[in-house]
Amino acid sequence: MSRENPLVSIITVNYNQIQVTTELFESLRNISFRDFEIILVDNGSREDSSKLIAENYPEVNLIVSKENLGFSGGNNLGIRASKGDYLFFINNDAEVTENSIETLLQLFNTIPQLGIVSPQICYDPKMTNNQKIIQYVGATHVHPVTARNEILGEKEVDKGQYIEPKETAYVHGAAMMTTREVIENVGAMPEEFFLYYEELDWSEQIRNAGYKVYVEPNALVFHKESMAVGKNSTLKTYYHTRNRIFFVRRNRSWGQIVLFYIFMFLFTIPKNTLMFLKNGEWDHIKAFYKGIWWNLAGNVK
Repeated sequence: MSRENPLVSIITVNYNQIQVTTELFESLRNISFRDFEIILVDNGSREDSSKLIAENYPEVNLIVSKENLGFSGGNNLGIRASKGDYLFFINNDAEVTENSIETLLQLFNTIPQLGIVSPQICYDPKMTNNQKIIQYVGATHVHPVTARNEILGEKEVDKGQYIEPKETAYVHGAAMMTTREVIENVGAMPEEFFLYYEELDWSEQIRNAGYKVYVEPNALVFHKESMAVGKNSTLKTYYHTRNRIFFVRRNRSWGQIVLFYIFMFLFTIPKNTLMFLKNGEWDHIKAFYKGIWWNLAGNVK
């Protein structure tokens, strides 16, 4: 792989949010790094964005999928169209800061066997009264019994307390960079998840292949979280429930899976059921149990 003057493929997926996506393109026009291509995958949107892109963002390679392929499927479609040695996946509801691309690239030159890295991610200042509030600066491993983990730095005010790149359990799907070499060796994003948990599973696969997973706080991306799905949608409840269990099924030993199921039936299911009942969220109860049943029925895709 070429390490000098590398081409970076910037891949983003749009689903009925073209105006939000154009804000990402505007931020890319202001970065210092120039050796990149932009690939936009329109993931089964109802709106036709081809004219808007052609007239206003001719630098963007638009790929249209007639159906919604999910987060992984859409990004994998972008991978197949990409030419770069490095691939930077970024949510369409995010914005890139000036030196973020080259900062991430530099880490690949300094960390042996680096497989994938995320920048520090902060909430969009327009959503936080212009405060710089951290969303992600690393993550702990998913616990083998509770299947919970912690996002490091979440909701802290950024005062420069995170400055050192470090290994982390998982990258964040809102912004992550890897190499073509890693994808050729490990495979593309797992499409079985469709939405949520795919970057956790991919991180596990990349680490198991002998690569390192890192976060680089000196690169920064701003994120307008959950604009595509909604902060309290039944779709989110379903896929979070389904894929949390599915992640355990794919990445933990049989003994750990048994302990997880015991914990789930004794604690997780009663707790969430009572919470949804208390709030009168009947649609969420249905989505929650649908996600559980998907796994109990033995589904894998």
